[in-house]
Amino acid sequence: MSLTCGIDIGGTKIAGAVVDEKGQVLAEHRIESPASDAVAVEDAVAALVTELASRHEVTAVGIGAAGYVDAGRSIVMFAPNIAWRDEDLRSEIESRVHLPVVVENDANAAAWGEFAFGAAADVDDMLMITVGTGVGGGLVLGGDLYRGAFGAAGEIGHLRVVRGGRQCGCGNLGCLEQYASGSALVTQTRALAGAPEAADLLARAGGDTLAIDGPMITRAATEGDAFAVAMLAELGTWLGEAIASLAAVLDPGAVVIGGGVSESGDLLLDPIRTAFVNELTGRGHRPFLDVRAASLANGAGMIGAADLARR
Repeated sequence: MSLTCGIDIGGTKIAGAVVDEKGQVLAEHRIESPASDAVAVEDAVAALVTELASRHEVTAVGIGAAGYVDAGRSIVMFAPNIAWRDEDLRSEIESRVHLPVVVENDANAAAWGEFAFGAAADVDDMLMITVGTGVGGGLVLGGDLYRGAFGAAGEIGHLRVVRGGRQCGCGNLGCLEQYASGSALVTQTRALAGAPEAADLLARAGGDTLAIDGPMITRAATEGDAFAVAMLAELGTWLGEAIASLAAVLDPGAVVIGGGVSESGDLLLDPIRTAFVNELTGRGHRPFLDVRAASLANGAGMIGAADLARR
């Protein structure tokens, strides 16, 4: 049985798993991400791989990193939320763990995981959108992971949706990520927390707007808090409109929504679907793609990265 290790590096956590050729997770571990310190992140990844490999015979390592990864699947050229600039992550990790390493964009890895083993296993063309600290995207076209000429395809979080809009970590203004990510959800909710309709949510936070976080908003929404529901719907509307524009170019068979915010289920998916239908060009005269929840949940990135390393 071939075993590989998949690592998912995000802005707030690093998750690792040992995965078999059927996409089954045999062991898993998560740690906090020291995202502001590039060397500390690499040390943490190496320690995580070493721990997992000490208990399983791992043959290779796949790393999903939140950033632009070069065509050689080695160098993280730029990471908006992690302190990497032209970082040869593959060489750094290989020198520490003494195993072959493949580096992939984290949303690409999640897209491959959902395509190979999850919610998009029945289509040949799919778009994955991960909604977490940021907004990531991954494409599978014609059954192959599409990476573009320079390895940077799929970065839908950095589509400009508002001219002169909010400052993004990538350096530009008005990126989708600033309106449709988990971070944006928290920022916008905190900004409006003084409104009368937000009273119940603010009470959950003990009257402290800074205590409001993503899980609290999602939990409140699932328990019927109208203000929290509206905040999720606003985020979903941004995503649905973006998907409509992307469908005009890519025409995927399905869009899979993953990441931490997707745990809110139809409270997020229904506004996405509604906005998509309202904005799609040629609506009524073309098939509607299916907007689905990720079936591998937070494991998609690890499972996809591990499978890409095996391949």
